[in-house]
Amino acid sequence: MRIRLCLAALSLLGGAGLATLTAPSASAATCADLDVVAARGTFEPGTLGLIVGDPVFSALQQKITGKTLSSYAVNYPADLSLTSAATGNLDVVNHVNAQAAACPNQRFILVGYSQGANVVDNSMGISSDGAVVGSPVVATIPAAVEPKVAAVLLFGNPIRALGKSVTGTYQSRTIDFCATGDPICQNGGTDVLAHLGYTSDAGAAATFAAGKV
Repeated sequence: MRIRLCLAALSLLGGAGLATLTAPSASAATCADLDVVAARGTFEPGTLGLIVGDPVFSALQQKITGKTLSSYAVNYPADLSLTSAATGNLDVVNHVNAQAAACPNQRFILVGYSQGANVVDNSMGISSDGAVVGSPVVATIPAAVEPKVAAVLLFGNPIRALGKSVTGTYQSRTIDFCATGDPICQNGGTDVLAHLGYTSDAGAAATFAAGKV
């Protein structure tokens, strides 16, 4: 019931006060130094995601100087369908592979919020199957492209409620925010609103990423 309430709250954001925030324009720079690939949360509005993607991209633009940034909004339903996260997983891998081929010197910052964190987890080869709006892995960033991923920024990551986390080659490049009481990422969490408060972590996430690029 708590999870349904949390997802319902996200679906209503279009009429909430948060919706008055101004979303940053996505950069369309050809072969930018860094491509920010953002997977929004379930029903989350915004260009890259109102709660996480948009504020994180703005913070990255402020924190990372001397480099050009582009952005990509992962193309997937971000709904409650069984194939939603898997669709996003495939889109992330296809996009990163295409960019790596077209722009050999480009690096990536992967951003995922809520279901979008499942999408990013899967793309790194970490299954979100069994998590809230999760799925099995359907595609993985190839080993040859993996070093180009400079940083991974995750928020409200549902696999954490299963006792899982990012391990292996991506671990040192990953920061994973889970607010106290967030029922999506914390087993037994009861604070539905905690899942909607990750905008306040945008600066910390950008600082982390700036240290990796």
